[in-house]
Amino acid sequence: MKIQADALLFDNDGTLISSMESVRRCWTRWAGEYGITAEDFARVELHGRPAVEIVADLLPAERVAEAVARIEELEVSDVAGGVLALPGTLDLLAALPPERWAVVTSATRRLAEARLAEVGIGPKTLIAADDITRGKPDPEPFLLAARVLGVDPARCVVFEDAPAGLTAGRAAGMTTVALTTTHQVAELSADVVVKDLSAVSAQATAGGVEIVTGA
Repeated sequence: MKIQADALLFDNDGTLISSMESVRRCWTRWAGEYGITAEDFARVELHGRPAVEIVADLLPAERVAEAVARIEELEVSDVAGGVLALPGTLDLLAALPPERWAVVTSATRRLAEARLAEVGIGPKTLIAADDITRGKPDPEPFLLAARVLGVDPARCVVFEDAPAGLTAGRAAGMTTVALTTTHQVAELSADVVVKDLSAVSAQATAGGVEIVTGA
């Protein structure tokens, strides 16, 4: 399938990179430190959500700020050796003009920049948890990215691996491409579904970007 777009918006973890083992290690340690039971922890969706929302689901409001700072500290310290670029990521980004793409992540800016730097990615535009008031599945992060890039949301393509992110992309009025890197096909509602970014190629055009998706 060929898609014409003005800009491409990429989720980070599970889309461009994988830090799932690091995430599990850090959140398991964090839960132990804060006395969160396995049962309570299991009922909370981790992937694709800002840490502050996850923590707020698990702890009283007065403990949230300190607990969010702690999980960020744990995750940043675990970046070295704990992050890998997913297949196709580096080749695809290398084919894109810097002003035609952005990373839109639920992580904090500090953590996102550390993870991206670990695999040699330096986006010109990064929308992080620090920049928004409502995280995915709300469309705010993607709409902000479109505004920063100066493009029509309807001319953006969102690449996501998580249901919450795909919901946000659809709510923003954008074309959605789902990756089956962390969820099964049946869990993903998108315009196009691919295994990972190795199934996507891109070419800059006079007016934007043409992408071609395979299986």
